[in-house]
Amino acid sequence: MMLSRIVLGVLIAISAAKLTEAQQHEWIPQGIDAVRQSASSKTEFTLDHSMLVFASKLDPDNEDLRRVIAGVSGVSVHSYHFPQPWMYDPDALGSVKEEYRAAGWKQLLNKHAKDGSPGVSDLWVRFENNAISNIAILLAGSKEVNFIVVSGSISPLDLSHLGGHFGIPKIEGGVMVPNTARHP
Repeated sequence: MMLSRIVLGVLIAISAAKLTEAQQHEWIPQGIDAVRQSASSKTEFTLDHSMLVFASKLDPDNEDLRRVIAGVSGVSVHSYHFPQPWMYDPDALGSVKEEYRAAGWKQLLNKHAKDGSPGVSDLWVRFENNAISNIAILLAGSKEVNFIVVSGSISPLDLSHLGGHFGIPKIEGGVMVPNTARHP
């Protein structure tokens, strides 16, 4: 009887730890959720490590991509589109910065448009044991907001190898490069 209680306690502790880990990977700032509510079109998906490994086989010659994926536990992509320019609330995007700061994340990139428009390119990292454990990217243009979270051991430099794959926009010089490839 005592052994079964111990086993039950251990199973509950393991389940709680797994649930907490899953919730950490799925945390979406309230500001992003507010932008999501006003979007006319939404594309959202999450790929775990096994799905990333499988998808990377579609580009078998890309050794850098496979090397980066080895340390990634998941990718979550949220893309929101708007019918008219600047229809989303720029204050909602501004609150995201405060939410990440309050959660202990460090901001590495904060690029805003020169003309004062609400477009942004932000990059945050979360450290765990002196190593990067998560990266979040926010790219906002006039009619589109993209929010990407990469979980796992990855460097900001390695993030460039994921650009153009798994719904992550390709970024060059802090600017999102449009996808001009045509799919049959």
